[in-house]
Amino acid sequence: MTRRRSDDRPGVPSTSTGSWRRIAGSIALLLALSLSSTAVLAYNDLLPVSVRRAVDGISAETAQLPHVAHSLATGGPIRIVAFGSSSTEGIGASSASAAYPARLSVALKQAQPRSADRITVSNRGVGGEAVDDMLVRIDRDVVAPRPDLVIWQTGSNDPLRGVSLDHFRAATAGAVRRIQEAGIDVVLMEPQWCPKLDATPGAYRFRDAVREIGAELGVPVIRRSDMMRDWIARGEVTHEELFAADGLHMADRGYDLLGQEVSALILRAAGPAHVARVASILE
Repeated sequence: MTRRRSDDRPGVPSTSTGSWRRIAGSIALLLALSLSSTAVLAYNDLLPVSVRRAVDGISAETAQLPHVAHSLATGGPIRIVAFGSSSTEGIGASSASAAYPARLSVALKQAQPRSADRITVSNRGVGGEAVDDMLVRIDRDVVAPRPDLVIWQTGSNDPLRGVSLDHFRAATAGAVRRIQEAGIDVVLMEPQWCPKLDATPGAYRFRDAVREIGAELGVPVIRRSDMMRDWIARGEVTHEELFAADGLHMADRGYDLLGQEVSALILRAAGPAHVARVASILE
């Protein structure tokens, strides 16, 4: 007499291997996410459908901060290098603590209090630099320290110094690839909106080039120019609070708002990436 498999018993629905894998996968996903020391995901993000859903405009498939996501999920250190020129250094701010990298650090620690002691944001901004100047120090300031993330602010000084747009584009894209190949997440920050760049013919073509590079290489871009206009339009800041007296740099309030915006972008971009990464392992 042939033994009947338990799955063939009357009244017991057949369970395929794929179904069992999905059930086991869901349990493993919940366990993996429960180990996170930070509340980076809402409850509905645990559902499989959230893996394919856009979250605040950034989908799991396009999120590009896997190293930050991994650190958030596993309780590891989150090391960020803010790389760029005077907007990163903090020219126009009243003190180093008012520059955007310092404000970013504060915003991230407030948003992720359980991770606060593991978050570091290093300021590697040097005023006046164009793309070739920054390329000289990428190995020292970005690749060698091996951060989880570099935020590269660029494109402001190049039009002021007459750098070729084609050269800027090629040099920037090549450097982004080099950073990615070193296993470092990348976010680009475009030039600011300001009176001095408004008066410089062709200046905003460099802003557009930064956006195009981000789209081509799958790198998030901080659209600072649009952000600054929106802050004014929404009444969050006045022109006098936003701009320094030189008409080029941001002032304290602008840097503070920028730090908050960058913090929010990082966490949005990293969250979906973590879900997608865990789910792909379980599939």
